[in-house]
Amino acid sequence: MATAKKLTDNHLTCVICTEVFTDPATLQCHHTFCKSCLLKYTKTQPEAVQAKSIPCPSCRQLTKVTTLDSPVEEWVSQLKPSHVIQGLMDDFGPGAEAADANVCSVCKTQGKTTPATSWCSVCDEVFCDGCLKMHNIMPMSRDHDVVDVLNATKRKARHRFMCKTHKDKQIELFCKDCKMAICHTCCSIKHRKCDDVDTLDNMTPLVREHLSNQNQELKIKMTTSENITILRKFQIKEFQTNAQNIKDEIRNIRQRVVEVILSKEKQLLDKVDRSSDEQLHELQAEIKSQEIELQMYQQQYEFTANAVTSNCERDMYAVYESVGEASTDNGDTGNRLAAGRVVFTHDMDKLSKAVEELQLGEVAVVRGVSDRQSTPVLHHTIDFVSDGGKRDIHLNDVTVLTVGDITVTIVADYHNKSLKTYHTSDPNTLGNLLLSNWPWQIAKLSESQIAVSVPSSKEIVTVNVTPDPVLLSTIKTSKMYFALSTLSPSQLAAGTCRQPHSVDILDMTGRILKSINTGVIRSPDYIHVTSNNNLIVSERRVNSLVCVTSEGEAVFTYTPTADRAWTWPWGITTTSTGDILLVDRDSHKVIKLTESGQFVRDVLTHQDGLKDPRGICLDGNGFLYVTCGRCVSVFKFKKTVK
Repeated sequence: MATAKKLTDNHLTCVICTEVFTDPATLQCHHTFCKSCLLKYTKTQPEAVQAKSIPCPSCRQLTKVTTLDSPVEEWVSQLKPSHVIQGLMDDFGPGAEAADANVCSVCKTQGKTTPATSWCSVCDEVFCDGCLKMHNIMPMSRDHDVVDVLNATKRKARHRFMCKTHKDKQIELFCKDCKMAICHTCCSIKHRKCDDVDTLDNMTPLVREHLSNQNQELKIKMTTSENITILRKFQIKEFQTNAQNIKDEIRNIRQRVVEVILSKEKQLLDKVDRSSDEQLHELQAEIKSQEIELQMYQQQYEFTANAVTSNCERDMYAVYESVGEASTDNGDTGNRLAAGRVVFTHDMDKLSKAVEELQLGEVAVVRGVSDRQSTPVLHHTIDFVSDGGKRDIHLNDVTVLTVGDITVTIVADYHNKSLKTYHTSDPNTLGNLLLSNWPWQIAKLSESQIAVSVPSSKEIVTVNVTPDPVLLSTIKTSKMYFALSTLSPSQLAAGTCRQPHSVDILDMTGRILKSINTGVIRSPDYIHVTSNNNLIVSERRVNSLVCVTSEGEAVFTYTPTADRAWTWPWGITTTSTGDILLVDRDSHKVIKLTESGQFVRDVLTHQDGLKDPRGICLDGNGFLYVTCGRCVSVFKFKKTVK
C-alpha cells in the first residue's frame, strides 16, 4: 500500500491540479498532465497557439500539432499518455482503487477477490455476503449501520467522522484552542488542559459560515487578481502599440529629414546644371563666331593672293586698301573673356558637426503620478488666448479626448462664455464655441462627446468634438448646477446650491432621478465620479473633501488642519490606481490623497510654476493637465534617481 501511495503521489499526480491524473496526456518532452488542465493552460498562451503548438507547463518546450486547422480542444484530445504512465494508471490509478474498493475487505486479507455487496458505516469496510453474516453475528458489530455498497449516495451520507488515532471512536468534539476535531478519548488524554472544547454539532454551523466567508474572500481575491491580469494584458498591448507608434513617428521624422537633404541635393544639382549650361552656351557661341571669322579670313586670303600675283597695279592697290580697313575691325579678338568653370565648395567639418548635433527627438519613460518617487516636469504649455476673446481668459476646467489619432484639449473659458479646443493636428488654430452664459465644469461622455454645465442659464450643454466643438443639444434643468460629472452613459451627477441633498442624479433629459446628501458640502463646486462609481465633491467655502457612494452612503470626509489646511479646494480627478488629485487654488497646489482619503504628498506647488490652478485632468498617457490663468500646463512625471 505504501508503494502504491508513493507511486500515486510522485508519478501519477498532475503538477497543475495536484490531483491524480484524469485522462492523462504526454507531450513530446515526456511530461504528463491531465488533458483538461493542459487545455486550460494552452488557452492562456496565445503565442504558442499562434505557433500551432502545445506548450509544456514544466519545461516550456513546444509540442507541434499535426492538425493545424483544428481547434485547440482537438489538439489536446489527440494526445495519448506514455505506455509507462498508462500501465501505472491501470494498476494504481483511480480505476484500480475503485476496483479494490469493491472487493471484500476480509477476503482480501486472505488473498481472495470476492466482490463486496455491503458497506458498514461504523467499520468503514466492505463485505461480501458471507463475511457480512459473520459481521452481523459479532456482538460488537451486530448493531452497525450497513448499506448496499453500490448505493454511493447513502454511503457518503452515512460515512461517520472517525478519529484517525482511535479508529473505533467517532469524532464528536472540536478543540477551539488547537483548532482540531477530536473524539472523547483524545479530549481526555491530549486536550485536558485546553480551555475551550465544544461539540461538533455546535461548531459545524460556525465552521461552515467561516469557510463560506473565506470562500467569498477568495472569490473577491480571484476576481481582483483576474481583473488585474486583464488590465496588465491590456496595458501590455497598449505599451506595444505605443512603442510601435513612436517607432513609426521616429521613422517619419527621419524620412522628413532625408527629404530635406534630398531637396537640398536637388537644388545644388540643378544649380550645377544651370551653370554648366550657361558656360557651354558661351563656348558654343564662341566657336560659331570663330568659324564665321575663319571663313571671312579665307576669302580675304584668296582675294589678296590673286591681287599679288596679278600684273594689274590698280587691282593690287584696291585690295591693299580694303585689307587695311578690314584688319581694324577685329582688333579686340584677343581681349575676349575666357570661359568660366563650375566649382563646388563645402565645409566637411561644419557638415559633420551639423549631422552629429541633429536631434530627431527625445525618447523618455513617462511615469505615472501614482508613483510616489516620481517628480513632475513641465512638458509643454498650451496658451488659449485668441483675438476673439472679449475679456481676459479665465479657464475653469479642462479635459482631454482622443478623437481618432488626434489629442484634443478642451477648456471652459468662463469670462468669454465659451468652450475652446486645441488639437495637435493644427496647433496654430483654436476651436471656439460660444455658449449662452458662463460655463463651469466639463463632463466627459465619450471620446468624442462632452457635457458642460452652464449654471446661470440653468442648462447642461452637450458638445460633439470633431476635433472642433460642435453643439449637439441644450438640456434645460430645474436648478442651477455648477458641478457636473458622468455617472453612466445615461446618467449625470450634478451639484446644486445650498440644499441638504446637494447632488442630483439626472437622466440625459435633465430629469432628477434621485438626490444624494454630501454631508458638510452643501454647494459642490466640482464633482468627480471614481471608477467604482463613488462621488467625490469639493466646495471652496468648505475646506473639506467628501466621498459618498452613488446611493448616498458616506465613504470618507477629509478635513486637513494646521499647515496642511486647504484654502480653496476646487478641481478633482483620480488616477488609474484610485489615488485622488485635488486642486487647492489659493495655495497653488495639487494634493494627492489615497482612495480612502489619506494624505500622500503635494504633487505640484507654486515652485513648479503653478499659479491660480482650477481645473485638472489626466490623459491616457499619464500626462497631467492643470489650468493656470489663460494657459494649461502639461506635466509628465519622471522617477527620481538616487
